[in-house]
Amino acid sequence: MYANELDTPAPLTQHPLRWRETATPAPGPGQVLIEVVGCGVCRSNLHMIEGDWVAAGVPAISPIVPGHEVTGRIAALGDGVTGFSVGDPVGVQPLWWTCEECEFCTSDREHLCHRRLITGEHVDGGYGEFMLATAAHTYRVPENLDLADAAPLFCPGITGYGAVKKLDVGPGQRVGVFGLGGVGHLALQFALLTGAEVVAVARGADHLAVAHELGAHETVDASAVDPGEALEDSLDAAVTFAPSDAVTAQALRALKWGGTLVSGVPVSVEGFPFNKEQVIKASILGSRRDMEEVLRLASEGKVRTVVDRFEMSRAEEALTLLAQGRLRSRAVLVNG
Repeated sequence: MYANELDTPAPLTQHPLRWRETATPAPGPGQVLIEVVGCGVCRSNLHMIEGDWVAAGVPAISPIVPGHEVTGRIAALGDGVTGFSVGDPVGVQPLWWTCEECEFCTSDREHLCHRRLITGEHVDGGYGEFMLATAAHTYRVPENLDLADAAPLFCPGITGYGAVKKLDVGPGQRVGVFGLGGVGHLALQFALLTGAEVVAVARGADHLAVAHELGAHETVDASAVDPGEALEDSLDAAVTFAPSDAVTAQALRALKWGGTLVSGVPVSVEGFPFNKEQVIKASILGSRRDMEEVLRLASEGKVRTVVDRFEMSRAEEALTLLAQGRLRSRAVLVNG
């Protein structure tokens, strides 16, 4: 098989990824081998490849194949695997393995498992022609979904769904989505499904056009105005996917007193206005049950992905465009 392998993290300009031939893995007990159709390109892939997370022990192995939002078809089954057959359409999200024993795994919060292994960071991911997955964290993709288009459901989809779920909003309320990239464009759709009025905040004509296309009730061009000032004290809830403390401050200013902010990215908060009784929550991924719900909603046509496709060997090009902010929403690497 061929795959994009990373030996040593380095800036993209030094071409750290190598498209080369490597051994096709064989599934062990409880594992499946997936012939990859599509793999989304996430900003966290960029952080790992360029070495931003080396101090945290990521990547955990070398060489490693990045990529954690993967779709394909079952190519082989390991011992003890039931419920899947060769040829089945499947997907894998960042959670590659969890212990199934801790307080989080036994309370439908396995994404918080302290021993979790992350696809494409601790084990080889989907930037290649084949990859291994644990059957317990492999999902059947509905037959009516295009596998390449479905790949972003397995990171932006589950991330956006988990974040919006924490907003706890409904009809008659007003929600702001700050950041309309790969995750934001799906969070926007999940927010619309609550019946709330949704305001999309983004920079650039492409992202604003996607927001209009997906049904946002209102858009704010953050490159033209200060969204915090424009929306001051008007939102019941907000969700942010822009890794910027300035954006967090704008979202808090836009919130009403008593409003809720859910952050899907790491941020620092200074000068928190505690007297307004605003609530800040964090959100990362979601449970297996949440992932099944995302797939159901997509199968029913209630949410869809906006993707730009690249041949699998062009991973560096897709990552460069991501770094430059030149993608409409999500890049997907495809085989064939």
